[in-house]
Amino acid sequence: MSDSNLPGSELLKTVLEPLLEDFQHWFVRSRHLLETEELSFMSDQEQSDLLLRVKQAQDELNTAKMLFNATDKQVGIDMATLMPWHDLVTECWNVAMRFRQGREV
Repeated sequence: MSDSNLPGSELLKTVLEPLLEDFQHWFVRSRHLLETEELSFMSDQEQSDLLLRVKQAQDELNTAKMLFNATDKQVGIDMATLMPWHDLVTECWNVAMRFRQGREV
């Protein structure tokens, strides 16, 4: 962080807002991959389960963003909420990387 003297609301806008946008971006990309590609290294059930988890995380994220915006960006989000999203994005990155590697062969 560039300025540790930022007021709490400015800190939330500076850190949390871009983080939520990043989650949105990666969930959209992951959902598109899971809905449009056949992933030979995953069973249909595994792919379906991952897609369901991405959709659920998108719903949670949309709710969090609505609350964040409704409070004029004055409220934070608990790490217990953010960490599962982070873990899911990491899992999706691994799936996408494996998919790309499979296409290069």
